[in-house]
Amino acid sequence: MNYNRLKYLFLIFRTNDDRRMIAYLAGKFAYKNPAVVFVDVHGIGYEVNISLNTYSKIQHLDEGKLFTHLQVKEDSHTLYGFFDMHEKEMFVMLIGVSGIGAATARMMLSSMRPDEITRAIMQGNARLLETVKGIGRKTAERLVLELRDKVNKQSLDTGSHVQKGNTLEHDALNALIALGITRPVAEQALNKTIQADPSIKQLEDLIKKTLKSI
Repeated sequence: MNYNRLKYLFLIFRTNDDRRMIAYLAGKFAYKNPAVVFVDVHGIGYEVNISLNTYSKIQHLDEGKLFTHLQVKEDSHTLYGFFDMHEKEMFVMLIGVSGIGAATARMMLSSMRPDEITRAIMQGNARLLETVKGIGRKTAERLVLELRDKVNKQSLDTGSHVQKGNTLEHDALNALIALGITRPVAEQALNKTIQADPSIKQLEDLIKKTLKSI
């Protein structure tokens, strides 16, 4: 076993403890967009990946608390943040399903609220889960099969809406790109969504409808 491999295994061992220790971050939101927030904790800035669901809750806040999950890979450590424990628990359950990575889990939580995902799984509505980009029929069915018992133990939360700002389309485009959509595809889908429904006034709705059209 070479040195780099040993170093990686050490990081995994050490960070497994860190993952349990870093339960949340509380501080000022130095910067935020629909996909990323910088949390200033006593002068140290943490870059935290968030879902559209979390952004809708913190958009107008200057400071607050995010529950966190640290994903460790050989070449990166990525921190994910959630407005409440329900969303974090849903994220952890999702990435525990074969074929669901952190990016796909975040996409799901940006396309549907945690309670909507919970309800779809409880009702066996795999077809609704398939409407999320990156979720095929087999994966949707696997989600229902593996998570139905787990989500039955969670209570359903209600979501909130995002008010329109002066940079609605710009923020939506940045969020789509951050979620892994290429700029040309995101721009085309965004324009199509706006043309089909120019009355959309909420960022969350605009992004969700655009994701469904891709």
